[in-house]
Amino acid sequence: MDTLQRFLFENAAVRGELVEISETWHQVQARAAYPAPVRRLLGEMLAAAALLTANLKFNGMVVMQMHGDGPVKLLVVECDSELHMRATAKLAEEAVIPGEATLTQLVNAGGHGRFVITLDPKDKLPGQQPYQGIVPLDGDSVAVVIENYMLRSEQLDTRLWLAADEKVARGLLLQKLPGEGGSGAQVADTAETWNHTVTLASTLRREEMLATDINTLLRRLFWEETIRVFEPRHPRFQCSCSREKVGNMLRLLGKEEIDAALADLGKLAINCDFCGQHYEFDKVDCAQLFAAENPSDAMQQAGTARH
Repeated sequence: MDTLQRFLFENAAVRGELVEISETWHQVQARAAYPAPVRRLLGEMLAAAALLTANLKFNGMVVMQMHGDGPVKLLVVECDSELHMRATAKLAEEAVIPGEATLTQLVNAGGHGRFVITLDPKDKLPGQQPYQGIVPLDGDSVAVVIENYMLRSEQLDTRLWLAADEKVARGLLLQKLPGEGGSGAQVADTAETWNHTVTLASTLRREEMLATDINTLLRRLFWEETIRVFEPRHPRFQCSCSREKVGNMLRLLGKEEIDAALADLGKLAINCDFCGQHYEFDKVDCAQLFAAENPSDAMQQAGTARH
């Protein structure tokens, strides 16, 4: 079972999380065959998204994206407050992926890559829009990119260790708790304890992460520390696509563009990039999409399409 374990250092202003994702990761990979370097990046993003989402007091969806001008055009992971997750990647046509390609080579080859985090509340207030943070793709690993984002956008000292292969995605997050002021000695002590926990975690290597379950990792890394462990949580794969959402997407394209596509194709076929679910919309279906905008025209088109 996929597991996320939160913990708190009793004698240090530091919190942490460990996550292990295998079942969800297998579900993601079952939808597409990614080259090994792409698979590694997407798996690391999956682990990172679970770690960041579990830290937020937020009811909604966290969407994490990396997009750029390399052979990989987009990496995207979505995770909601219940740790329901989905992920996908888009490659350029006829993309050539070297076996040891780095994040920079894959996504940021021309230096125009961007890292985007979107917080989309589930129950929006009137007029409320999703929050979106966009920064340059600063770093040559998923962990470093996210660390730089957190420091720049959230002013939070955050460290991440991530690893993924075809079997499992694991991650460790440490975060310095926000300070409440205090004397110079207290500030120095906070910095010292933070540096100490980061030093301990920095002994962790990718191969060890991939080979070791998170409970063992927690004991192995921090066996000398006093740690409070919380009730574990369990990420799982769940796609939020639906026929209604696909219809809303088609409506946004506009009636003129939809009519032109129907004239060429007869019907519209859409597959969900995340789960592979297939949706079809014929002339009657598409006429109904625009019924609320112009009911009389929609009814006339629907009647014509049925004859």
